[in-house]
Amino acid sequence: MNKELEPGSEYNKYDTDGDGVVTDAELATTERLQALELQNEKADAQKTMCWFALWGMLLYPSGIVITSFLKLDSAATILGDIASVYFISVSGLIAAFFGFQSFNGKK
Repeated sequence: MNKELEPGSEYNKYDTDGDGVVTDAELATTERLQALELQNEKADAQKTMCWFALWGMLLYPSGIVITSFLKLDSAATILGDIASVYFISVSGLIAAFFGFQSFNGKK
């Protein structure tokens, strides 16, 4: 005996063949598609984070130059002092991202 969906049911979206019955195979396919979508969203978020970090590394020195140009010498000194820690931490973040991407690509 097959169980059929009510009209307007929230599970109608899982009925891929349109027969009014959601089978185990349809649910499994939907689950796999959702897992792939989540992986894609995660990869996009990581890629965005990596690009943001790279742009930060490129723009950081311009912040020092701008503060020096605006005669904010103490700000330029503070930014210069922080630069070593900033570049090491951001480069570590980017290296970890590319390392994990490489490791996952080999699986």
